[in-house]
Amino acid sequence: MPLHLEKSRIPDKPRKGLVLVLTGDGKGKTTSCLGMAVRAVGYGMRVVMIQFIKGSLHYGELDGAKRLAPEFELVPMGKGFVGIMGDTLDFSTHSRAAKEALAAARERMLSGKADIVILDEVNVALHLKLIPLEDVLSLLQEKPENVHLVLSGRNAHEEVIRRAHLVTEMRCIKHPFDLGIEAEKGIDY
Repeated sequence: MPLHLEKSRIPDKPRKGLVLVLTGDGKGKTTSCLGMAVRAVGYGMRVVMIQFIKGSLHYGELDGAKRLAPEFELVPMGKGFVGIMGDTLDFSTHSRAAKEALAAARERMLSGKADIVILDEVNVALHLKLIPLEDVLSLLQEKPENVHLVLSGRNAHEEVIRRAHLVTEMRCIKHPFDLGIEAEKGIDY
């Protein structure tokens, strides 16, 4: 095997499970989570991504995730965008879905069957008060030592940021939507 294709010669070490926050108004938070999932699956790690807002539409990552199964599981549990884009559901329906998503994330995180648990758009659910801050902080407190926990979505709460090991803020400098270009398949969904 050519040297550049060999697996890393760095010896395995015990994993220090991190809390990572991907936030900000720029594009790329979910995409970054998916990139982490692909990288982790490449190392034989098991990844579960619970989606808090998305769930009512079909988008490419649903089909892409199937190609990475069984190591990668994508679980859309949201009821769609809250209060925008033709949303007709009442707040309690969205809140119930977000609480169920948080319970599913907790169950997967504590099961011992996932190396990385991604809570996609959980920051949005928290910002919209679909779930209480105390419940998210409790989840962070319960995180097993060897599990990586990723929380994505704009408007991350300061207390979540304070408890994280890594925080990245995506900042929009320019976006095609501002030029009248609608979302593109494979890029935006």
